[in-house]
Amino acid sequence: MNKSIVSLAMVTALLFTSSNAQSHDKQTKKHPAQHSTQSLSIILEQKPNKVKARYDARHPAQTIDFFGIKPGMTVVEALPGGGWYSKILLPYLGKQGKLIGTDYAFDMWAKFDWMTEEMLAKNKTWVKDWTNKAQEWRNDHSASVDAFRLGSMPKEVNGSADAVVFIRALHNLALFENNGGYLTAALKDAYKALKPGGIAGVVQHMAPEKASDEWANGNYGYLKKSFVIAKMKNAGFEYISSSDINVNPKDKPKKNDGVWRLSPSFSTSKDKPELKKEYIAIGESTRMTLLFRKPN
Repeated sequence: MNKSIVSLAMVTALLFTSSNAQSHDKQTKKHPAQHSTQSLSIILEQKPNKVKARYDARHPAQTIDFFGIKPGMTVVEALPGGGWYSKILLPYLGKQGKLIGTDYAFDMWAKFDWMTEEMLAKNKTWVKDWTNKAQEWRNDHSASVDAFRLGSMPKEVNGSADAVVFIRALHNLALFENNGGYLTAALKDAYKALKPGGIAGVVQHMAPEKASDEWANGNYGYLKKSFVIAKMKNAGFEYISSSDINVNPKDKPKKNDGVWRLSPSFSTSKDKPELKKEYIAIGESTRMTLLFRKPN
């Protein structure tokens, strides 16, 4: 059974500045009301301990900075799930900003063999349900929210976004690419949503380049860096740079190893304490962090 749904349940307060991000910032228009928003470090420090416990693995401050995301921007977040990143971006983007969540196409969900009729029925109203839930995460100083499904993006979103982020969201799209073209459609939407010069940021479980294409097809959560870069380029994006901020050298997946064997899921070791201990020592999956741009 494909366990990709487990990844949906997953999404350091130290600031990081890369030369590539600095170069991108020079080309990005300044956004209004930056002075009225909370600093990213303060936002991260105010999060619950359960959220902060994952900073060493997810590096939200460094990742957001590397992507060049600033207050006042309009950001499209693919597969926002329970809002791990959304709850950081909403106050950081501020009241002049906007966060747009986007989910997989409804007919793609039906292709997962673990989806029940009840789950599918509930997913039909995802756009409305997620928007309502995201409203609860806001306050008077937060970004506004909206949502749509990949493959059916509203015309008003075209050319409106400063950034699109795919944080651990590409593997399922790649898995069903040959059975519906979902990855191609998603990247087409991302490209259309962006303003000229807008950026696309990717964080994705990273397969070894020497791994077989059959294993690294998304079914186990991992994709090859070369595969992702090629697909983004084919969609029209310019590849800007990569960062090792989310690389975990302890994660060396072998054939049939899925990302969900590791923290926080431990899907294969819940009743195997010794094996779980080994996975705890590894930490979370190793991830590529890539920056692309829509040409001006």
